[in-house]
Amino acid sequence: ILLEGSATTAAVMNTSLYYSGNITRITLSTYYQHSLYVASSYIIAYFLIFLLCIVGNTLVCLIVAENRRMRTVTNLFILNLAISDLLVGIFCIPTTLVDNLITGWPFSNTVCKMSGFVQGVSVSASVFTLVAIAVPYYTVFHQFHTAVRVYPLQPKPTVFVAKAAILLIWVLAVLIMCPAASALTVDTVPFHYMVYNDDFNHTFPLYTCYENFTNPRMSKVYTAVLLVLIYLVPLSVITVMYSSISVKLSSSVVANRVPPLDNATGPVGGRRGGPPTISQKKIRVIKMLIVVALLFILSWLPLWTLMMMTDYAGLDRDQLDLLTSYIFPFAHWLAFSNSSVNPIIYGYYNENFKRGFQAVCKSWRRMAGQARNERTVQAPCGGAAFREAMRNHNQPVLGLRNRSVPTNSEGKEKEGLILIH
Repeated sequence: ILLEGSATTAAVMNTSLYYSGNITRITLSTYYQHSLYVASSYIIAYFLIFLLCIVGNTLVCLIVAENRRMRTVTNLFILNLAISDLLVGIFCIPTTLVDNLITGWPFSNTVCKMSGFVQGVSVSASVFTLVAIAVPYYTVFHQFHTAVRVYPLQPKPTVFVAKAAILLIWVLAVLIMCPAASALTVDTVPFHYMVYNDDFNHTFPLYTCYENFTNPRMSKVYTAVLLVLIYLVPLSVITVMYSSISVKLSSSVVANRVPPLDNATGPVGGRRGGPPTISQKKIRVIKMLIVVALLFILSWLPLWTLMMMTDYAGLDRDQLDLLTSYIFPFAHWLAFSNSSVNPIIYGYYNENFKRGFQAVCKSWRRMAGQARNERTVQAPCGGAAFREAMRNHNQPVLGLRNRSVPTNSEGKEKEGLILIH
């Protein structure tokens, strides 16, 4: 037996046992992959994005759900993005962190399937949602600068169409990831064991979560297909569309002003027969969507690159150990951080989301103050005072349902995502 692993096994490295005329090589690994300092860094970094992901995307969902004026087509797609980001935060970030801290796969076969499947479905849904957001904007601006000078604009997508598109997005995402769900499994790594606390009498079999296709080459083929379907093609389409929109915006004759239309209503709020304009608020919406798409591309690029390298680069064992110990944890963190940063982008670029976040923060501060007052009142006061404090405590958490949004003379939102209704 040739023992390989941490430095603690060096004393027995020269011991060997011939079995059936061959040398059987057993590899020993430490139970914990990293030192306390490195592990603590991983835990802090992953916990930070987990907290931002859960809190931020939950607030986005509540703001859109509580405010009817926020239920525009674009905001429904943003709600869908927030839901997919929540799935990543709940099902993928904790399991990935533990997997990066402990050698091998420490969870059950069900968790193996669920984690990989949910991550794939949520990423696919996010990509397809970004495409669904970009297509109407590109269509409107393309018509606005070309055919609308002669022909009227095509109808804008409705909320019903947006809901149907969202349903189709999730169906496609599930179908694409079904092969992974069926192939993912947990199995032991032959002749590989984990040593707990450098105690060779306390060892565990090493388990791994991997795609067990009937044909081993199918795993590489499937990875390449996923790269094309849920990264290269859709994000290339998004890049082309937003680049075209940016060029059309920058080529306007006057800042935020476009040529007048004949017998047509401008796509961004111009009146019939008058010169339609593109307001600064609507330009901020487009900038926000471009930033969201760009950050998605950059955040997931390292992880996709690493997955292709492990399948096709023919790396040796030392290189794979380096990737799995340090590079993959960072790539996963960067990819998952995209799910955490989106709510920050919404709050920065969109006034409605910013007001919603501020309202929630004020509600939480008010509740915290009421809780402190209750603790102060409870000690010297009797039951009547305590009941009065509890009655004052029953305030709405969000305070968004009855919150009014400024409107213009036509009854539409003055600020927000109103380019497409």
